[in-house]
Amino acid sequence: MGGLVGHAWLGLFFLFVGLWHLYNHTKLRFLHPNSHNPVPIWFPAPRLRHLELYIIMLVCSIFIITQLWTSPFNHDGSILTTHLPHLEHTAMATGFIIYAFFSTMLDRARSWAQAEVSHLLGASAFAQQLLLIHFHSTDHMGIEGRYHTLLQLLVSISLATTLMGINRASSLKTFGFILGYVRSLSLVFQGVWLVVMGLALWTQDFIAKGCFNHEENGRVVVQCRDPEAMERAKALAVLVFCWVLMGVMVFGTCFYMGNERIHKSKVDIYELGEREELIELHVEKESGTGGRVKV
Repeated sequence: MGGLVGHAWLGLFFLFVGLWHLYNHTKLRFLHPNSHNPVPIWFPAPRLRHLELYIIMLVCSIFIITQLWTSPFNHDGSILTTHLPHLEHTAMATGFIIYAFFSTMLDRARSWAQAEVSHLLGASAFAQQLLLIHFHSTDHMGIEGRYHTLLQLLVSISLATTLMGINRASSLKTFGFILGYVRSLSLVFQGVWLVVMGLALWTQDFIAKGCFNHEENGRVVVQCRDPEAMERAKALAVLVFCWVLMGVMVFGTCFYMGNERIHKSKVDIYELGEREELIELHVEKESGTGGRVKV
């Protein structure tokens, strides 16, 4: 994403999406001034419903291709230090692809909590973007650092308003589900991350290149041969964290959609049985043969 072309090109993309959202939000407000307006995270286009989400996936995919045009791996399979920023940029873009892809799938499936899960996926993408900018492997100093600090402020606003939109888009029932859903995913994430820590910190084959285990004061610690290797290892830790985050979000969304498909038919059968029972009770009451209505 470095240089004029990378920043300006992505800037125009965010500008386009922002203007599209601004137009649709204001239109909703003026068309329904007295109603409880929801806060959609994406808006259907007139002729192609998921056009916005398709554009997000297309632009982010092109961006990833430009970042990985040359292989980021060394001959020994390790990641080249000079290519760490490119991998960080691709992780940001991949987060938005995951959001757009699953938002499309949730809408097509007419999922029960599609708005809430889509907001959560969007918040995850913004959180990942904020994390990678804050811990960027490129040492943004001086004027460049100040610009990136201001960029973090803007991303924080996008993240905060997306999280607030979950509450606005949900009913009390679905909001309670989302709270439990996020807590459950956080426990899964903690478990996976503890396993990753065990491998990355105390298993020699997985320790970052240029670093090694060393016994100090009765405990095994990780040390690096020089400051450059240390900075590289720290950048890899953030990158792996984002990869695990994306994996957990993909797993959580697939798990939700799979369970909804399994249990939705059972719920439909149960609701159909309840309706038939109510109809029978109503007929009995009208004919004067029915007793008390069971609750």
